[in-house]
Amino acid sequence: PSFLFPAAQQQVTSSVAGILNSLTPLFTLLLGMAFFGARFSGAKTLGIIIGLGGAILLFAYGERAGLGGNLWYGSLIILACVCYATSSNVVGFHLRDLRSLTISAVSFFMVGVPAMIYLFLGTDFLTTMTTHPQAWTGLGYVTILALFSTVLASIIFFQLIQWTSPVFGSTVSYLVPAVALLWGAWDGEIIHAAHFLGMGLILAGVYLSRN
Repeated sequence: PSFLFPAAQQQVTSSVAGILNSLTPLFTLLLGMAFFGARFSGAKTLGIIIGLGGAILLFAYGERAGLGGNLWYGSLIILACVCYATSSNVVGFHLRDLRSLTISAVSFFMVGVPAMIYLFLGTDFLTTMTTHPQAWTGLGYVTILALFSTVLASIIFFQLIQWTSPVFGSTVSYLVPAVALLWGAWDGEIIHAAHFLGMGLILAGVYLSRN
């Protein structure tokens, strides 16, 4: 997800990214039932179908919904949701005895080392930092994003999953679409009726899948 979301949001608006991200609880439940022994029911199945229908609506609306001219970028967000769902189930079913700080540290270490190698050897990062007038400002914002929206959020999220359940923890996605729409509107993104209809279907699906 750390790579998929930045790649996707080069073409997908933040509003649509936030709405699609709310599919995470549905994938958490789906993977939980398929691979982790979570209980299966008709209401949960209906919730998954309705939620995925909301995502399909956004994809069908295509470029007008903020997915850009290539639906591939929206698919990257879907894949990121599957990754988050897998993580939630693994933590909830197999890593309950580990501290959330330990889980976060190991996770980011495994991603951070190869990312740093690629950053310094495979990109023009050093040149940009020494020549671009806004480079250090941009790096500062990335640092804030990493520390608060990623590292700290992950520690709290993993702890929440250990206290409750993978599906309950992933329902933090309830709040993401509303926040994403507000930020998108503030940033000048055009909000369509399809955004609200797709979001409504997804959140209705999440609600049904939890009951």
